[in-house]
Amino acid sequence: MSKVYTTEELIQILAAERQACLKGERLKLEVTVSGNPLIDQFIRTDGLQKFTAYQDFKAAIHDYQRENRVSGIVWHEVNVKGKTVRYPKIDSELIALSPDLEILQSAKNSILEFWYEVTLEMDLYLSFNNSKQYQQINQLDVERIAQRTEWASLWKWENSNFLEIILQLGWGQPEEAYYKRGRPHSGSEYIHAVNPGNRPIG
Repeated sequence: MSKVYTTEELIQILAAERQACLKGERLKLEVTVSGNPLIDQFIRTDGLQKFTAYQDFKAAIHDYQRENRVSGIVWHEVNVKGKTVRYPKIDSELIALSPDLEILQSAKNSILEFWYEVTLEMDLYLSFNNSKQYQQINQLDVERIAQRTEWASLWKWENSNFLEIILQLGWGQPEEAYYKRGRPHSGSEYIHAVNPGNRPIG
C-alpha cells in the first residue's frame, strides 16, 4: 500500500510547485491569450502559462484529496485582548471534504462567541464591492447574517495603535467562497471590527 500524503505535506508540495511555476520552471505552453495565432505572437503569454500550470497542478492535488480522503483543514489560533480561540479553517490552496464542512460548522458557534466577546464596544462594518467599500452595521445585523451562514473564520490586523478583527461568515465550499467564484452556492460576508472612530483597512 502506497503512502498517503498528509494535509501538511500537500500544503508544502503546493507551495514548492507554486514557487517553481512563478520562477518559470513550469509552463503550460499550449496556453494562448486570444486563440488567434496572428494576435498571440505579439502578446506575452508566460504569466498566463505559469498561472495555468499551477492551477492544473492544484486541481490534481484536489483530486488526490478526494480520492484519498485527505482533509483540507488546518488549525489556527487568534489571540485578542488576552483571549484566545483555536479554530479550524480550510487552507487557501486545498478543498473541503464533506467531513471538513461538518467540522467547520461545529466550530461556528465558538468562533462567534469569541468574536462577540472581543469586539464589544468596537465599531462594526460590513464590506462589499470586494472590500473596497464598507457600511457600518450593529451586532443585530451580524446575528442576522450569522443565521444565514454555515461556517466562520477570523483574521486580525494589529499594531501598537490599531486593531481590526475580521469575521468571515460563509456558506458552501470555502475555497469557492474565498475567491468569490461560487455564488450563489458558495460565498461569504466579511465583517470588520475596529476601535471607535477608526475605519477598516483589511
